[in-house]
Amino acid sequence: MKKYKVGIIGATGMVGQRFALLLRNHPMFEVVALAASSSSAGKKYADAVRRWHLSDPMPEEFSSMVVLDATADKQKIASMVDFCFCAVNMPKDEIKQLEYDYAKLECPIVSNNSAHRFTDDVPMIIPEVNAEHLEVIAAQKKRLGTKRGFIAVKSNCSLQSYVPLLHPLKKFGIRCAAVTTYQAISGAGKTFETMPEIVDNIIPYIGGEEEKSEREPLKIWGEVKDGRIALAQGPVITAQCLRVPVSDGHTAACFVSFEKKPSKEEILNAWAEFSGEPQKLALPSAPAQFIHYFEEDNRPQPKLDRMTENGMAVCAGRLREDNLFDYKFIGFSHNTLRGAAGGAVLLAELLAAKGYFD
Repeated sequence: MKKYKVGIIGATGMVGQRFALLLRNHPMFEVVALAASSSSAGKKYADAVRRWHLSDPMPEEFSSMVVLDATADKQKIASMVDFCFCAVNMPKDEIKQLEYDYAKLECPIVSNNSAHRFTDDVPMIIPEVNAEHLEVIAAQKKRLGTKRGFIAVKSNCSLQSYVPLLHPLKKFGIRCAAVTTYQAISGAGKTFETMPEIVDNIIPYIGGEEEKSEREPLKIWGEVKDGRIALAQGPVITAQCLRVPVSDGHTAACFVSFEKKPSKEEILNAWAEFSGEPQKLALPSAPAQFIHYFEEDNRPQPKLDRMTENGMAVCAGRLREDNLFDYKFIGFSHNTLRGAAGGAVLLAELLAAKGYFD
């Protein structure tokens, strides 16, 4: 299997750390560059990381790598790698420009950031759901004037807890859906140690999350037309997003109505039978069974179920009829694995398998 040389831009943050863990000993990818802000540049990775947020220790093979400056060393990094993951913590306009700069240096970017999610020729991919959107990359490269350079992004981490569960049900004609997400503190780059205000508490507002939760699915369900992704007209989704005292794992309470109401068995079968390109291609990070349904009334739970299929599955439970909508159910996904770094690694594996890095 061909190995691609990879850089991690934003390597010192929580998502960057998760990338480091996921990419050690990866069968397709070899990390050759770690990059962060100018304050970290020139230091060994072990010294540049102020706080290691994850329970698994820092991979030894990266600890003595010298961190490069993500902005000043763009040309050098681009010359070292086949592509880069990007998970920087910067103002949105600066991220947008940074990712464009790398793409124009012929360095493809697989981004965990939101800056380009609504650039209409940048695909926003959940690999099992809308892999066909990768075809828009040809139009993007034409616009950028590049041969290899492009940007592909993953969607917001909270979407993974309900959009993959709604997607196989679209064949029944989803009319509308309501969702409340209960989001882990790692989604804010925090631990209980660094976010003491969340203990014994719920914060009923996460800036920008509700808009993303309602709008991003329309791009994921959109259609590639004339070198751009046209947003889907529906279904209409309304969302509320809460921060809860959970370390990892976003839960969604989802309500849905259909044009043609299916039976409970039809929904369960649609979930059980659903798979996508990652399963077809047997990609290294792909869950064998994408959607796991729990029969127990008290599942899925973050503590028990976050590592289902190495944290890359989407879990569901409590499917039942509703008094106002047709059905309601609970969805769940690991936000820093399926939702963030792991979803981006799976997207990169899909891009590699389809020749986009060659």
